[in-house]
Amino acid sequence: MMVTKFDPFAEIKRLEDRLFQAYPVAKDEGTISAFVPTVNTREDDKAYHIEVDLPGVKKEDIHVDVSDGVLTISGERKFKKETKEKDYYKVESSFGKFERSFRLPDDVNEEDIKAETKDGVLEVTLPKVKKEEKKKKIQVK
Repeated sequence: MMVTKFDPFAEIKRLEDRLFQAYPVAKDEGTISAFVPTVNTREDDKAYHIEVDLPGVKKEDIHVDVSDGVLTISGERKFKKETKEKDYYKVESSFGKFERSFRLPDDVNEEDIKAETKDGVLEVTLPKVKKEEKKKKIQVK
């Protein structure tokens, strides 16, 4: 009879490995992970607003496109080359290409979408189509 050593954490380790393969994040200290910007969305009476945190991303490295009712924000946060006199330093910032896509609501006026970046935040304003109130008189029979 063969004796097999039981490792209760083996399955957890396999799940962790699969998770880190599926999502580009830092698994170990000191590794550089892919840049995934955070997004806030809000709505007011006149427009939808998408705010994307893009610290360190230059205006010319940001692209906003609309196609077939989908808004796509893409770009690249470039790695800053540092030279230090010491033997080591730690990098916790993430760098790389990014892309986020959003299906637009039916009432967005695609022709008037505006994008502006200020203080490391990209704000995309999606104006709503003005709904004209149509009042129709219905004859009672």
